[in-house]
Amino acid sequence: MARAIERIEKDITDLKEAISAIAYELNLAYARYIHILGSALQKQLILASYYLCTQGYPDEFLNLSLNQRQKLQQGIRKFSQQAAKELINYIQPPKVTQTEAVVETEEKEKIEEENEENEPQPKALDPSNPVELVEWQQDLEEAIQETLKKVSQAVNILIQKTGVLPKKLPEPILVAATAAAASSEGSSNMIPSPPNLLNLVIEISDEEDSEDSSLTQIMAIHLRLGEIEFAEATLLAERKAIRNILMQLNKLGREYQKRQRELKIAEAEAAWRASWFED
Repeated sequence: MARAIERIEKDITDLKEAISAIAYELNLAYARYIHILGSALQKQLILASYYLCTQGYPDEFLNLSLNQRQKLQQGIRKFSQQAAKELINYIQPPKVTQTEAVVETEEKEKIEEENEENEPQPKALDPSNPVELVEWQQDLEEAIQETLKKVSQAVNILIQKTGVLPKKLPEPILVAATAAAASSEGSSNMIPSPPNLLNLVIEISDEEDSEDSSLTQIMAIHLRLGEIEFAEATLLAERKAIRNILMQLNKLGREYQKRQRELKIAEAEAAWRASWFED
């Protein structure tokens, strides 16, 4: 026979409190991680751009005027700073308590109504729900990867427009080729490359003769989270801290699901007894 419903509910309440504490730790850990990642991203993007221009395409870079080089470097810095700011925006501010929310509701109502049409409101996160926490963490990791991808593509296009990367490679093809290569690293057309760079060979067709094509070796920016972490000891340490917190969350999550299942069984048994009567 299942345990008393009151005792099971007490266990679930205790688990929710423990999970909420884990959620707080996880949010703080990611805040530290993303702050360091933003700085590391800027550093690694500039290093990769330096290597691409000076080692990959030195002749093309030397052909640029001083003004062109300075504009290119300024553009790279600008994109790296924008990416760092975007990362910081992924971390949600501390949750507003229920009391504070009631007090602030009237003041924010008008602003929210104005912004509702232009900007989708984020879904409220229940920090005591392990399933929602895991989904939040996975969404955050995907957003980080997307930022790295976008800034890599933006810098590649900038370098190409400046005249360093081959202009015979159309911009959409450059984006598609680097994206495809990034998703299938280790394939036969990949060449070993320095950190955060792609070295690949692609086939380019002649515009005048569709049957005539040539193989072209391309080097391009491709920021990899693992390589950025490896180059920054403090960032790697924060990643390990996040993994440890996630292990605790997974353990509590399994126990939470077990207790929820136990509660449903106890409630079903109680409902059966309540509706049963002897003839």
